Amino acid sequence: MERIRQAVQPFPKAALTQLAKEGHTSAFEQLMACIISARTFDETTLVCSRRLFALGRTPGQVAALDPALIERAIIPSSFHDIKALRIHAAAHRIVDEYHGVLPCKREVLLSLPGVGPKCANLVLAIACGENRISVDTHVHRITNRWGYIQTTRPEQSLRVLEERLPVEYWSEINRILVPFGKNICTSRLPRCSTCPVLDMCRQVKVTRHR
Repeated sequence: MERIRQAVQPFPKAALTQLAKEGHTSAFEQLMACIISARTFDETTLVCSRRLFALGRTPGQVAALDPALIERAIIPSSFHDIKALRIHAAAHRIVDEYHGVLPCKREVLLSLPGVGPKCANLVLAIACGENRISVDTHVHRITNRWGYIQTTRPEQSLRVLEERLPVEYWSEINRILVPFGKNICTSRLPRCSTCPVLDMCRQVKVTRHR
């Protein structure tokens, strides 16, 4: 982990981590950004999230917006029409059921439209300071490529990592493996020649590399 920390320092941070660094640290802000991020590049997620935050940053402010205005703010993201409705519906529920403050509770996050385990755990880790593993495509691919786990789906990877990975690394693994996976341990032609953990990696299913 220390080798990877050092290796990713020059690279852009994962979108939600970058937004937190900019001051968007509330659970609701992180939730909105995570909903936007689904099937969307980090660069686009950052643009869309900043545009939406300029319109509203609290559940009350976002619930008062016309869904069409939310959609226009996030329109570069994929499925922006569905995401806009989900964000608006979530804001209304938080206002109606939780007095306008999103609780740091996994069951509450998972009950909101468009929120799965990856997103819920990411919000809890970044905004709430909890030890949670968020498994996205990078975490799933890289940990299997290492041979650290042997799974076929991210849901399985989450369960196995929770059993195997020391708790102190839970909230960090997504934060460092996203830039690591985008810039070094890429899905196609990984840069094995410059990988800081090559001597620990079994290179599972790697047939060609740089």
